[in-house]
Amino acid sequence: MEYKNGEYTHILRKENNTNVPVQRRQGEAEYLIFPMLEDTGFVSHLITTRLGGVSEGYLASMNVSFTRGDKREAVEENYRRISKILKNSPENFVFTDQTHTSNIRTVNAEDAGKGLVRPKDYTDVDGLVTNVKGLVLSAFFADCVPLLFLDPVHQAIGLSHSGWRGTVAEIGRKTVEEMKRQYGSRPEDILAAIGPSICQDCYEVSQDVVDAVRECFSQEHLKTVFGENTLSYLYEDKGNDKYQLNLWKVNEAILLGAGILPEHISVTDICTCCNPDYLFSHRASHGKRGNIGAFISLNF
Repeated sequence: MEYKNGEYTHILRKENNTNVPVQRRQGEAEYLIFPMLEDTGFVSHLITTRLGGVSEGYLASMNVSFTRGDKREAVEENYRRISKILKNSPENFVFTDQTHTSNIRTVNAEDAGKGLVRPKDYTDVDGLVTNVKGLVLSAFFADCVPLLFLDPVHQAIGLSHSGWRGTVAEIGRKTVEEMKRQYGSRPEDILAAIGPSICQDCYEVSQDVVDAVRECFSQEHLKTVFGENTLSYLYEDKGNDKYQLNLWKVNEAILLGAGILPEHISVTDICTCCNPDYLFSHRASHGKRGNIGAFISLNF
């Protein structure tokens, strides 16, 4: 992204490129969508930016989290604006309960509103799946990876939060497996999008994280995803037990290992940490930040 003439411009974007997120604007709100998902006609979805809300200070302005010190009425107004873009209602949103697990919850009509207009009755849930039309799956990010899923054949969707712990626990694969178990989804039919998060250049990690990646990719279903040199695609050794980890590539490899076709995966090229004025970043702000949100629902 680059900032020019008062606007952010996605400098790598091409209008006919369905493999990266593109910007949209409604009123004051600017958000990101994946053309590959939108073009099916089956879903409404978006990933918020920081622009177009009413939150103030370091939370400005489209913060979607109730747990970062924001005024509740400000967050609720932000959700009213998001609901309008999605042509939906706040009563239909259902939230994750993110604790960096790989737990997936199947949600149904009775779960509508949980997290936004009424309390959640579950904990430790980093992924959601449903086949209920109009139910808005909702997850929250500030450097971790949004994973969005659509099975256009069985009309089912999924949304997961994938930090490095969830990534090496293969929350992407587990989301696919849950869609298969609940709805009969076939991996080769599923479309998946890897949303904006921290890029490799910004994401320095320690030895224990890379050891967890190596252990993950020692499993048979992942060993041959990129051939013999799989690990060289995923991180760069900087010396002194420091590495630059590519969460986008790790998650892409896991989705491929789950059976999703390469042409059915869209991968972001937008870094939260490189663009902290446009997207909330935990690392860039040293923890003083709000959250962006990813939202997806099946159209009525």
